[in-house]
Amino acid sequence: MSTTLYWFRNDLRLHDNPALAQAIAQSDALLPVYCLGSASAMHNGDPRWGAMQASQHRQRVLLDSLIDLDAQLRALGSALTVVPGPPADILPKLGAALDTRVLHCETIVASHEQEEVRQLGLAGMAVSSTWQSSLYAPEALPFDVSDLPPVYTRFRQLLAKAHTQQAAPLPVPAQLPPLPKAVHGYATVNLAQQLQHLGTLAPEPRASVPYLEGAFAGGERAALAHLARYFASDLPPNYKATRNGLTGTAFSSKCSMWLASGALSVRQLAAEIDRFDARVGPNEGTEWLRLELLWRDYFRFLHLQHGAKLFRYRGLRDKVAPLHHDPAQFTLWSLGRTPEPLVNAAMRELLATGYMSNRLRQVVASYLIHELRGDWRAGAAWFEAQLIDYDVYNNQGNWLYIAGMGTDPRGGRRFNVQKQARDYDPDQSYQRLWQQV
Repeated sequence: MSTTLYWFRNDLRLHDNPALAQAIAQSDALLPVYCLGSASAMHNGDPRWGAMQASQHRQRVLLDSLIDLDAQLRALGSALTVVPGPPADILPKLGAALDTRVLHCETIVASHEQEEVRQLGLAGMAVSSTWQSSLYAPEALPFDVSDLPPVYTRFRQLLAKAHTQQAAPLPVPAQLPPLPKAVHGYATVNLAQQLQHLGTLAPEPRASVPYLEGAFAGGERAALAHLARYFASDLPPNYKATRNGLTGTAFSSKCSMWLASGALSVRQLAAEIDRFDARVGPNEGTEWLRLELLWRDYFRFLHLQHGAKLFRYRGLRDKVAPLHHDPAQFTLWSLGRTPEPLVNAAMRELLATGYMSNRLRQVVASYLIHELRGDWRAGAAWFEAQLIDYDVYNNQGNWLYIAGMGTDPRGGRRFNVQKQARDYDPDQSYQRLWQQV
């Protein structure tokens, strides 16, 4: 047993955190740490799309999540050390100051995140990483990940046929190892001051996820409280009927922000679905919610299967047509200044709140790719910069899917924007709501 570091990434929680549990079991002293210069905190898009950075909305949710995590660690006699800079620059120095090379963290199989771990290894750190972000563990699948079906429907059918079991969520640790001795020169970043430097954000009354309100704030405690409220309401059985809504707090489960940061475990969410069904009986709404969680898993397993291929323009395709990306058109799209009112409304909502509905994400992605002939990677980078629920697996997977560069058997999804407006905003109330930011 020894002193070790626990590097929080997209797992900003204490409940159901297998990587943290492993670190606790193997440590006499444990330093929990978060790097503000990590891929989880920064914008990692290609600079060819412009000088993008994480939006104020995304940064605020992150800071609130870190403040919440630190408070919970302190309640258990520990604390979160927050450091600036990339992990490979900071963590080896912290380890040297504590006379340890051992570092625990969760596994993330996206390009930038994998490079971080590789650089830590080159710097002499012994990294022990644990896969924990999916509902089903890769080893529980009825096939090897290398044999992942190329179509989501087949993936879902095979899991159902095999009666694949999800792991039960772990409880919050009863105690943590003590903090190691003081590390001189590496004092934690003052998160309250970081909030001040971020600047004042005014509450947006039109927001579908009003993260400045306590009920929707970043962090594990708000996530678990939301989960309790949601499953105590009459919303879950209506999930399928309302999931394509465009605005408001009552459509969809509104769990995506907390799932993305790891403040909420997907296995905890699934366990709450099971408990709800045991209480009120199986229903179409919660069944559809489970199917959405399977999509989330599928995109994760695609990254395990294909890796860096998912980050190139042609994705999983052998050949693609020449690209004619127009930076000026892309800028107009990103600012909500296109000829299409529905697209403009959605992009303005994104700028003003850091969020837009899943339906509209598909619509605006299709418009950029199929009407403006833009590079899907530029759109993915813009979403990465703006979204408060940015998740590298979901973001990459969905953009590939719409572009026809992923596993969609139809070869892409092209949405008729006018038809989408008639179907989902027939009275144009959403478009009027977001006529201006």
